[in-house]
Amino acid sequence: MYIVWLVMLFVVGACVGSFLCCQARRMHLKATNKNAKKLGKRSVCMQCKYQLRWYDNIPVLSWLRLRGKCRKCDCKIGAAELLAELGMGLACVALGTTMDIATAMPWDWVVFGAMMVLLMMLGELAIYDGLYGELPVLCLTMAAVCAIMILILKEWSLLSAAPFSMTENIWKPLGAVAILGGLYLVLYLVSKGKWVGDGDWILGAIMGATLMSPWLALVALCITNVLACVVTLPVIRKVHNKRIHLGPFMVAAWVITVALAGVLNSIIGG
Repeated sequence: MYIVWLVMLFVVGACVGSFLCCQARRMHLKATNKNAKKLGKRSVCMQCKYQLRWYDNIPVLSWLRLRGKCRKCDCKIGAAELLAELGMGLACVALGTTMDIATAMPWDWVVFGAMMVLLMMLGELAIYDGLYGELPVLCLTMAAVCAIMILILKEWSLLSAAPFSMTENIWKPLGAVAILGGLYLVLYLVSKGKWVGDGDWILGAIMGATLMSPWLALVALCITNVLACVVTLPVIRKVHNKRIHLGPFMVAAWVITVALAGVLNSIIGG
């Protein structure tokens, strides 16, 4: 049953990743070309405008079957779609491992559902930032609202299990926000936007608010930097002064930290 649960989450995540990548391209096209013709509801090849059939939209499998090319014009689709589908599928599985579906209470499912919704929003931000180097304000705002709701839900859970504590209920969440959001804000202000973008600190604050622990925030920060260095180092060696888009790495670090939160909390003592 647990394996079926994880497989189901991967399929759902892969489908959502495909949809989010498509929407990211549509959003960018609308934002950069105001005179563009109204986009249709169906997915099309950006090169020849071939309308994709249902069997061309099967996550991961269709990309592999077509070898990353359009069925009609043979134009390369690119790896973004495949990475988005695999990434969101694995991210949903990672969050799914935090749920014990056999013993989970209704409140646990509410929090999990809210986390999944936030994951979809963060996924859109990661895809858009990876493709175009920007974090859309609307997506950031929606993610921030969702993060605040999750924070309230988690605070309610804490208060239901134990009396109010300034450390647990106030200082730890604020510390997590300060570490992930505050650090990137300082870097943005000091560098005047050269080191990090103006939306990175908001994304960091969103992550910190849902992690609710300074130690977990530090772990997420370290994972972000390690992933960014490992993935982008070959590119930086070839292209000097290449700006790193941190969004995808920050979201990946958030997913990893959330998935490992139970183990990490037992190691660091909460």
